[in-house]
Amino acid sequence: MTNGDRAGTALLKPVYLAVFLDMVAFAVILPVLPFYAMDLGGAGLWLGILLTSYSAAKLFGATVAGRLSDRFGRKPLLIVGLVGSGVSFILTGMAGSLVVLAIARAVAGLFGGTIATAQAYVADVTRPAERARYMGLLGASIGCGFIVGPGIGAALGGYGFVVVTSVAAVLALLNSLLAVFLIRETPRRRDRTRSTWSWQDLAAQPASIVILAAMFLTLFAFVSMETTLAFVARGEYGLDERGFGMILVYVGVIMIIVQGGIVGRLVPRFGERRLSAVGALLLGSSLLVLPFAQSFAVAMAFLGVLAVGQGLVSPTLSTLLSRRTSEAMQGGMLGLGQSVASAARAVGPVLAGWLYDQGPSWPFILGGTTAMVAAIALVRLRSTDTVEAEIKVEV
Repeated sequence: MTNGDRAGTALLKPVYLAVFLDMVAFAVILPVLPFYAMDLGGAGLWLGILLTSYSAAKLFGATVAGRLSDRFGRKPLLIVGLVGSGVSFILTGMAGSLVVLAIARAVAGLFGGTIATAQAYVADVTRPAERARYMGLLGASIGCGFIVGPGIGAALGGYGFVVVTSVAAVLALLNSLLAVFLIRETPRRRDRTRSTWSWQDLAAQPASIVILAAMFLTLFAFVSMETTLAFVARGEYGLDERGFGMILVYVGVIMIIVQGGIVGRLVPRFGERRLSAVGALLLGSSLLVLPFAQSFAVAMAFLGVLAVGQGLVSPTLSTLLSRRTSEAMQGGMLGLGQSVASAARAVGPVLAGWLYDQGPSWPFILGGTTAMVAAIALVRLRSTDTVEAEIKVEV
């Protein structure tokens, strides 16, 4: 690594810190939000609406934030996003009805483009050969936030919803203040190659369509579990906010272990395609049997298998999509992958919530079925369809 590269990557530590704290603040309210919605009279459908309102608004907000950061710089948009998140947590704590709560979550989604801006920051200061490594560290920052946040939320759950949202707001606003002093603006790169990606390119790559479909189906399956697990935890096992928060920590720790250590060791031996298929299979099978667990210990074992499956499938599908795409098309195709993920998070919660109202096991059955479909599609995907050397795109 050259001195210039060291100087560039040294800029990333404050960005990693900002993303970590942002995810902690976001995840702090996750253990208590479903129970607060229940206290306001919401059932499965309303919880789905709350989660969908955030994801749908984030789909729009992240896109706008990315474009604005190209125009005005990464640092200003990071700060605006963090301040907006803090304000949204204040609004969330003040919400006295389900409608106002949904509006507050939509506001949070609009300012939820921090990760997209941080990814652009990483791209600005790293060489292509090193970029995957530093993007992986960014992902680790996100994952660690999703472990610490629910733990804090679980510990504070007994003090009330307003206390939890106030802590989240303070974290977000403090984070924005740290960003002002610690984060430096990236150098503008005026020589970037403009992407040549188009819908015609996607139509000419059926393997990429299969991978994108698998992304949607597996994330839809995981979101179906996320949306309704709190209801199952309370209804079947009598858990409160603290107990549910510890379940989220348990799942998060397993996923971090898989993504941070196991995947990197298994990929050279088995390849991304096989690992993604195995991950989808584990995810689908565990979802199908989870609602029929006879005890809490058995349910935790199935959740552990589910976390392993999601930990395998998420990074390997992104890598598969990248390998199917030429360098000139990377941004457009990976951006499409993010859009597909956001769409799954927007559609999944409201459908899963409605299905839960029809019967507690239905969201898990649907999610398990969609993940199994993804596993079959990935098994049928030819190995040669994912080898970078086979790509022949006119640039």
